Amino acid sequence: MTHTTLSMPVDEEQIRALRIGDTVTLMQTLFGIRDATQIHMFDRGRTTRFDLRGHAVIHTAPNVRKVPVSDDYPAGYAPVCIGTTTSARMERFTAPLMEQYGVRIVIGKGGLGAMSRDAFMRFGGVYLAIVGGTAALETTWINRIEDVDLDDLNPESLWRFSIGEFGPLLVAMDSHGGSVYAKVQQETRERRNAVLASLGIGDTAQS
Repeated sequence: MTHTTLSMPVDEEQIRALRIGDTVTLMQTLFGIRDATQIHMFDRGRTTRFDLRGHAVIHTAPNVRKVPVSDDYPAGYAPVCIGTTTSARMERFTAPLMEQYGVRIVIGKGGLGAMSRDAFMRFGGVYLAIVGGTAALETTWINRIEDVDLDDLNPESLWRFSIGEFGPLLVAMDSHGGSVYAKVQQETRERRNAVLASLGIGDTAQS
């Protein structure tokens, strides 16, 4: 297990070097995205002027404050609280994000499923996990909101954040088929079966 600092954007070789259990800190740029953003991008045919190739997206709909445009607030928004939402609802968007827009990293909480695992393997991507309830800490990793697109969907706009040291984050799914979530589920089943066997009870889940 190693720690890697990545300055965004990254290439496929950098991503395929990561394995589950590693930790990563991101630098420079991060994009915020959520359900409505992706529904409009992939179901309703809208596009973005942002270049997402080699970048990371985080599942978020940030709490922001409208402010006058300035050097400190070039998008006219100040970050108030930038937390992470559960990723499972957005499972079907991982592959098109990678294939059509070149996204390499997805950040969220709770993990993703088999379709995302296959997309990470095929295109070269990873899922970085954030522990729930850490929004206050995450917000300190955001320097400023640099730009925003699809802002009629606010707060589920497409946000471009300037970041300092965003992390460390856990590599929970990698480009080699590894998944911390699948691993935990397997270990849990094995331990359950061992306990049942010690009690002379069969696996009721299979009956």
